[in-house]
Amino acid sequence: MLKRVPHTYVIVFYIILFSAALTWFVPGGSFDRETVTVNGVNREIIKADSFHFTKQQPQTWQIFSAFFDGFRNTSEIIVFILMIGGAFWIMNDSKAIDVGIFSFLKSTKKLERWKLVRKLGVENIIITLIMLLFSLFGAVFGMSEETIAFTIIFVPLAISMGYDSIIGVSLCFVAAALGFAGAILNPFTIGIAQGLSNLPLFSGIEYRLFCWLIINTTGFSYVLWYARRIKRNPEKSLVYEDDIYWRKRNAEQAEELNFHTPRRAWVVYLLIGATLIVYSVFFPISEIKIGNSSLKLQVIPISTALFLFFGFLSLRKTVHYFILNLLAFTIVFLVIGVMGYQWYVMEIAALFLAMGVFAGLSMGKTANELTKLFIEGAKDILSAAMVVGLAGGIIVILRNGQIIDTILYYMARSMQGFGKIASVEIMYVIQNCINLIIPSGSAKAALTMPIMSQFSDLVGVSRQATVMAYQLGDGFTNMLTPTSGVLIGVIGIARIPYEKWFKWIIPLMIILIALGALLLIPTVTMQLNGF
Repeated sequence: MLKRVPHTYVIVFYIILFSAALTWFVPGGSFDRETVTVNGVNREIIKADSFHFTKQQPQTWQIFSAFFDGFRNTSEIIVFILMIGGAFWIMNDSKAIDVGIFSFLKSTKKLERWKLVRKLGVENIIITLIMLLFSLFGAVFGMSEETIAFTIIFVPLAISMGYDSIIGVSLCFVAAALGFAGAILNPFTIGIAQGLSNLPLFSGIEYRLFCWLIINTTGFSYVLWYARRIKRNPEKSLVYEDDIYWRKRNAEQAEELNFHTPRRAWVVYLLIGATLIVYSVFFPISEIKIGNSSLKLQVIPISTALFLFFGFLSLRKTVHYFILNLLAFTIVFLVIGVMGYQWYVMEIAALFLAMGVFAGLSMGKTANELTKLFIEGAKDILSAAMVVGLAGGIIVILRNGQIIDTILYYMARSMQGFGKIASVEIMYVIQNCINLIIPSGSAKAALTMPIMSQFSDLVGVSRQATVMAYQLGDGFTNMLTPTSGVLIGVIGIARIPYEKWFKWIIPLMIILIALGALLLIPTVTMQLNGF
């Protein structure tokens, strides 16, 4: 008889216990810190050669209080998940997403009349194009938390296409993570790391673009291979039993739909249109930042005009298409907000909540009905939000035990006395290990780059190579570490048990980590631009 795999909550608690045990054996230590301005933003960084041992702080009963602090520290993501869940539950009640999925699948079948498309496989092309889009989002503006919202869309789509929830998560989360690792112009990783290393912002982009292409080719190939395998035999899926929820949900929502357009939908259309027109007047020009460059464009007026045009056409057909139009322009304004106005989870959550409310109003729902649907959605997704808070307790134990700086100090010392290739590879290993306990790219850059850049000068490795070691070490293991609120939130929404996700992702992790080690070699053996 097979042993029963522990619940995700139990696994997280075991990791907290292990972290607490480390605080009894690893000496306490701390670096002195100072505040510097990096690319116009104040960052707290470590002072070089300032490490000192401190009194040991073994963690005992704190393993329970860590949950409270974990929930408090990850409260933004927890609330974000609950708001997204409630908003999409309202939208799902309208059956609009199902209409969109059925229409999408029907239209893709028509593409099979083309010989080249038929040979490549229309679904392979769809998977590749969607992943490429999200990889670009990850590489250019560091998309991460936003993928939580898209999971609710792509998992049902993947199930409807004959795949599983893992493919649904791969379409957005894995793709964005691959782009995040490639980090062509990511201001939250490359921008901060280069600023702290006194390098020209986004220099060395040519080789990073090459790495991004290689990383994507490898990651996409793995996902396509798995998708083909599951398509042939769905029962081979690691989450076949877990996906019963999604298959049942899709079947229930495949009922006959009543295509109509209530008068209230026209009122919503006019209300949103008027609001967007006002914003177009006050914000006629938006400065869209792409890496180190910026473009001043009339994106809000143009988007408003497009919304009014397509909204009118969709309402003449059915309210379901209008709600899909709402979803599409929610995504458009999300991109504008992130790239032009530095939006984060609060603004994005508010945007999706507004989308859900307007979708419900368009269907003629009353205030009480909207409230009931929102509560049902939040309740349905509560377990995903809970596990994010629980996982946050891991960081709390390590930080309160004062062993994070000690671990960093000993890892940094291990680099001394090696050649250039060995040194850059050790830096890479260190960044991967640190990422398991500190998944925040910007926080890790502030923590490690002041030290790593100093070591790189001593061993004769270019600072750009050190940034690359950080970039690759920061990116890949985001898809694996249980301390990542985004990962835990995404697989929680997709209802994928962590142990099953770990089993699926670990071969890809081994491949990508080995690939990253190979991509670092040219940074110290070849004359690359910016290095």
